Amino acid sequence: MVLEEKTENKIDQIIDKYVGKEGVLIQLLLEIQRELNWIPREAVKKINERLKIPESEVYRVVSFYTAMSLEPRGKYLVRVCEGTACYVRGAQRILTAAERAIGIKAGETTSDLKFTLQTVNCLGCCALGPVVEINGKYYGLLTPKTLENIVSHLGSEHS
Repeated sequence: MVLEEKTENKIDQIIDKYVGKEGVLIQLLLEIQRELNWIPREAVKKINERLKIPESEVYRVVSFYTAMSLEPRGKYLVRVCEGTACYVRGAQRILTAAERAIGIKAGETTSDLKFTLQTVNCLGCCALGPVVEINGKYYGLLTPKTLENIVSHLGSEHS
């Protein structure tokens, strides 16, 4: 994939802040993720070239942390909890409603990069199950209908 010049420049600007510093890889990657919503392979190559961090180490860090992605993510990252408490309270119905409302399966991103749908093992708010987190905001005690309303509202917002 060839990145736009604007994106290439943004990656360079971010890396510039970390040149000559030690122990910065995670912070650097999180900043790139925050800015671009993913970590392009070209960014990994630039990190290797400019900071002399082996590509294998960069990939190892990116693949370990769920906050980072080597694939473009949607503007809205919808994470459905499938932990035990949420599962027994209907997480599967919530996931099915999310897939229907967004039009993709778990693990996928819409072609317009508006939504990414993921499942997670636990979001840590079991008493509110079933729970969905969207861009850091938690929605608990969900029904399929309330989830569909939330997604519909987000989908109608301007990009």
